[in-house]
Amino acid sequence: MGSVIVGIIVVAIIAAIVLSMRSDRKKGKHSCGGTCGGCPNACNCHGSEQKHRKKSSK
Repeated sequence: MGSVIVGIIVVAIIAAIVLSMRSDRKKGKHSCGGTCGGCPNACNCHGSEQKHRKKSSK
């Protein structure tokens, strides 16, 4: 019975973390905490935003 309770607690913690990350992403916050200027994965975080900026700057 104890392992079931611990399992439920662990699942609840993981769900809270995932929901928090999802909420932060919708708000525009980034999980890495760095700047995107030199980041090789910036296109993964801001794919549509950067494409829009490039098109509008031309």
